[in-house]
Amino acid sequence: MTTATISSDSVGRPSHHPWMAVAAVLLGAFIASFDVRLFALGLPDLRGQFGLSFDEGAWLATASTSSQILIAPAIAWLATVFGLRRVMVWPSLLYVATTLAIPFVRDYQVLLALHFIRGLLLGVFVPATIMIVLHHLPKHWWIVGLAAYSFRLSFTGNAGVSLVGFYVDQVGWQWLYWQDAVIAVLMALLTWLGTPREGVNRQLLAQADWGGMLLLGTGLTLIYAGCDQGNRLDWFESGTVTGLIVGGGALVFAFLVNEAIVPEPWASPTVLMSRNIALVLLTMMTYMVTSLSNTMLIPNFLTVVAGLRPEQAGGVLLLYTALPLVVAVPAAVWLLRRVDARLVALFGLTSFATAAWMGTGITHEWAPDDFIPMALVQAMGQGLTFTALLIFVVSNLNPARAIAFVAYIQVLRLDVIEVATTAMTTWLRVREQVHSHLIGLHVAAGDSEVMQALGRMSGRVAQHSAAAETTLARATTMLGSLVRREAHVLSIIDGFQVAFWAAIFGLLLISLMRAAPPGPLTPAGAK
Repeated sequence: MTTATISSDSVGRPSHHPWMAVAAVLLGAFIASFDVRLFALGLPDLRGQFGLSFDEGAWLATASTSSQILIAPAIAWLATVFGLRRVMVWPSLLYVATTLAIPFVRDYQVLLALHFIRGLLLGVFVPATIMIVLHHLPKHWWIVGLAAYSFRLSFTGNAGVSLVGFYVDQVGWQWLYWQDAVIAVLMALLTWLGTPREGVNRQLLAQADWGGMLLLGTGLTLIYAGCDQGNRLDWFESGTVTGLIVGGGALVFAFLVNEAIVPEPWASPTVLMSRNIALVLLTMMTYMVTSLSNTMLIPNFLTVVAGLRPEQAGGVLLLYTALPLVVAVPAAVWLLRRVDARLVALFGLTSFATAAWMGTGITHEWAPDDFIPMALVQAMGQGLTFTALLIFVVSNLNPARAIAFVAYIQVLRLDVIEVATTAMTTWLRVREQVHSHLIGLHVAAGDSEVMQALGRMSGRVAQHSAAAETTLARATTMLGSLVRREAHVLSIIDGFQVAFWAAIFGLLLISLMRAAPPGPLTPAGAK
């Protein structure tokens, strides 16, 4: 089996400035996270600027994100074989050129190709981060490096809403792209200065499992694209979605067969068959679902029900979830040096469960300030949960199988998050339709309460409309809007209930975990 190892005794290969190498990969992780978040939130504005239809915009988003996973699982292996400098510097510079050019392009086919290339390059930036942190930093700094890696995920998810509004309304929509170009130049410089000039590891190269890499990357890309287009094309009623998901599933199955029969498997799934590893990955999935309570449900309420723009809706998440992470994540580091990571994760998921329970009490009258207590509790959950789970999974990791594990982390980071987001989107849509129907059953023509409501609305409309027919039509439209508003509120409450039970299930999974083996990440209390 391929064994590119991170020795338990290693503190990194010789490098003049190892901190620069770590800073470079952390910057890359921030770029990738911010890009995905900003692009998704800013897509309506980008469609207008590029003159795209809704369908063209949807495929542009799919091309931009799905291409990341085509290469992401293989990056840790490529960095081990060819060296971080070769893998990071030139893709960073190509990413800068592509990102600077996109705002000036108006041909849709060229736009699609550039976004695909840009996504492919983004897929290079994140995967090697964990390995580089462990390989270049002294052991007593490992927790800090891994906490910085987890910080970017929570921070970008909550700060992105405000940042999109700021760029579109104050600076210019082009900066949704150009902000990454500035950071990518710095990342390339830090990589060049902070990493040694390494030779190619020809022994690993001779054992390359190119077929496995191609099968897994292509299969997961197709599955991601199918999930991303599923809601828009009505899932398996669409031949396109069916073909993407079934074809992707067949390639992933072929990958599993390949890993079972090749002499040197690149990412053998047996790396996942440890009790603690399997349980912590499942718990990370529950985290991804319950964290949607603040990255999806609150923004949906404020934009759909309250009718706010992103910069108006994002303030509460920026001030009361993103910024408190500056305190919450260091608090997690302090705790993780002293107590078992399982206890820290338990406290984090309990915070998420509490916040989701608070969310089940929302009404259409809620304004951004009403979400402040919930957002603060979510900040605690965000700061503690993922950091603790990441520390725990690394504590249980066999260094000799690090490359295989990092490949599967990319599956979790991209495809599983997409499945969770798509499932929640589908759940909200279906529940909104159900609630609209159920509320509509109580809004019958001729009903006395309905007629009284229409009378009150007609009175308010009458002063702006002289014709009786127009007044009644507008009052009826207003009543329909009220029904849709309440249906949206009830569907978001249902979403919070899903987030609550996801957190509870995560707590149950943590209770089944055993203590991690002693190592550099073992807390002082356990020692």
